[in-house]
Amino acid sequence: MKVRFRRALIALAMIAAVPAALAGGVVFWLRFSPRPLAVLLRVLAERDGRRTARAMARHVPDGVSEILDQQYLSDHGHTYLDVFFPDEAARDSLRLPTIVWIHGGAWISGTKNDVANYLRILASYGFTTVGVDYSLAHKRRYPAPVRQSAAALRYLEHNAQRLHIDTERIVLAGDSAGAQIAAQLALVVSDPDYAQKLGIASPTAPDRLRAVLLHCGGYDLSLTGADQAGNQNYLRTVLWSYTGAKDYLERPYTALASVARYVSDKFPPAFVSAGNTDPLLPHSLALVKELKKNGTKVEEFFPQTAAGLGHQFQFNLDLEAAWRALERSVHFLRQHTG
Repeated sequence: MKVRFRRALIALAMIAAVPAALAGGVVFWLRFSPRPLAVLLRVLAERDGRRTARAMARHVPDGVSEILDQQYLSDHGHTYLDVFFPDEAARDSLRLPTIVWIHGGAWISGTKNDVANYLRILASYGFTTVGVDYSLAHKRRYPAPVRQSAAALRYLEHNAQRLHIDTERIVLAGDSAGAQIAAQLALVVSDPDYAQKLGIASPTAPDRLRAVLLHCGGYDLSLTGADQAGNQNYLRTVLWSYTGAKDYLERPYTALASVARYVSDKFPPAFVSAGNTDPLLPHSLALVKELKKNGTKVEEFFPQTAAGLGHQFQFNLDLEAAWRALERSVHFLRQHTG
């Protein structure tokens, strides 16, 4: 994350090679808009996402079927989802416990294609898995991805038979920004008072949401990142872009995105994971602390290695820790979906 921010700053520094008036104009723009830096960060993040997806391809097993690019909202862009399930689900018309996964990308980048191979792998363990796309900043701002993800759940319920969805056994999951969106949607489903404050109606009954699976997310906007300036600046840039407010910490409505502050005993059982050198590790630790305080069932996975495990380590399946994260996730999912 810090490396990506540094790369973007280097790219912006190259503006110095163009006429001084143009360079000065861009620098002036940066004072009033996150867009120039956010666009560069998006380009870097999308390149990294494609590289990670390609690396996971060799781990995808045979025997997984798929239904791709289902549009769950007809009047919105970027509102498509992919569905994966074992071949026998199609052969025997089975409805399986369903993991609805919201991709990461710091709210400004990413696509369901980034996590498709991981969802194929997860589906091979006997689940239906769903990768959800949503509108990115600046096209749509907070809380549009939460509202769109809620619409995706409604679509899955309405098409459950065709898509092999067991509507009684739903798990919300996500990575990075997607983990934050998934956790916020879980609050909408499980807590009517919170849903009313956010202005998003619950798309399903609370007892149908069996659990949440959260990897490397950001759950308290006031924490920004680790102490390094690069991480703090990165998160301030993307949160300004996502919320549309430079002073997002001072906006009561935006504060609702800090899910760690709003969890209660109504929140579903949670699996929370992050690497030991992830800049967002403090967010996961804070969320686990609040969940335990409220009596929520929590399984935490914060592996320690001398080399360090960074942001999104769970997708690097060349690492033993990533396979342990997958195995622990599957065990947790089976526990809570029967």
